[in-house]
Amino acid sequence: MVRLPSVKGVESEGDYIHVRFRQPSEFDEIRTPEWAQNVANDVSTGSKVRMGHRKESDSWAVQSVLIKKSVGKSKAREQAKSVLKKIEADEE
Repeated sequence: MVRLPSVKGVESEGDYIHVRFRQPSEFDEIRTPEWAQNVANDVSTGSKVRMGHRKESDSWAVQSVLIKKSVGKSKAREQAKSVLKKIEADEE
């Protein structure tokens, strides 16, 4: 069973609610890959995923999920957790 991280923060910025699962300082590089956005769109239309390349490792992990602000903070948390689960549970 994959142990998924808990929500570390929820902030509104621009058109999105950023649901953070890991600190940016944990990563050497952060990207918003198209394949992850496609997975996220299955859960919440217009959402994006920021993936981070872990320091001193070859692995990538979800840093945060961006959900359209119109969804609201409570629902954004739920949807972001679903996106995280789809991406990281599928990697196992």
